[in-house]
Amino acid sequence: MAALAPLAGSFALIFGGCCSNVYCLEAIVKHEPDSGLLITFFQFIFTCLSTLHYQFDPNGRYLVKPSPVPFRKWCVSAVMFFAVNMMNNWAFAFNISVPVHIILRSFGSVTTMAAGWMRGKKYSPVQIFSVAVLTLGVMVSAWADARSKGKSMDASSIDLTSASFEAGLLVLLVAQLLSAYMGAYVEDIYLEYGNHWKANLFYSHLLSIPLFASFGPILYSQFLRLHDSQPFQVPSNIAVSLPPTFNKAMAATSQHVIYLTANAVTQLLCITGVNILSANTSAVTVTIVLNIRKLVSFLLSIWLFGNQMGGLMKVGAAMVFGAGALYGWETTYKIPQRKKAAAAAEKADKAQ
Repeated sequence: MAALAPLAGSFALIFGGCCSNVYCLEAIVKHEPDSGLLITFFQFIFTCLSTLHYQFDPNGRYLVKPSPVPFRKWCVSAVMFFAVNMMNNWAFAFNISVPVHIILRSFGSVTTMAAGWMRGKKYSPVQIFSVAVLTLGVMVSAWADARSKGKSMDASSIDLTSASFEAGLLVLLVAQLLSAYMGAYVEDIYLEYGNHWKANLFYSHLLSIPLFASFGPILYSQFLRLHDSQPFQVPSNIAVSLPPTFNKAMAATSQHVIYLTANAVTQLLCITGVNILSANTSAVTVTIVLNIRKLVSFLLSIWLFGNQMGGLMKVGAAMVFGAGALYGWETTYKIPQRKKAAAAAEKADKAQ
């Protein structure tokens, strides 16, 4: 039971933090779709400051603990982490809705499995089948969303300089491929140097921050646009139980700046859970758990923000999340059972 404690904690952080994060994210992009860069920057700054205590050492060189992992490996991981986050948030500028964004990012299990296979990992027929169904479900969902917007899925017409649906698909595809490689890279670090997820969380954000330097003017203009939104209104039934100074401070703050801050806080909870999970399971299992979490976020997005789904998109979504559930059942229940039975049979043979 003690061994399950980290996993239980990671599930709570992933489902609580990530789902809350999606609510804040959609509240922002509904108002300003081009805020992806600012959202990513706020997340990185907040996470870096919040995880500083993991590595802080007043007696250490540069006031941080000696890294158990070669610094160059943290640098490589940070560059990939920065690129993946940038592309995932950039996709909102290309006419990609939040529900479809969630569905398309579920495609990551395919790329993660491919990366694992190239590194010599073996997968069962049920695992391969579930990922194949998931792939088809992603394609159906993407096609349905494109058709509902009157867009063509012809890849030859992609124009990265326009806010086209096809460009958004390409951005997300590249992000998923890079994310799969990053997951395998970090998994190798843990296998070689030990379970240092706290150091990874800190360095992946700290070393990414300088990469935002050239985007200063864009970040400033995006912040001004969010700041110009209406003041945040605390519901009256909640405001009566809060200090008057707090209510005044909220009323003097832009609604979407509050959402931006809340997005950064919930992102920290989310990625902390993901890091704990990745340090205790395989990269593919992490991806599948995140797919199930995305189902919850997907349903919340439909319910809270009134996003519309056609019948074909519902079919695609069911295929994606159903395949994720099938993979999880095979990986966490059936395969361990078969291994246990095989071990018991081998023990019995030796006893004879």
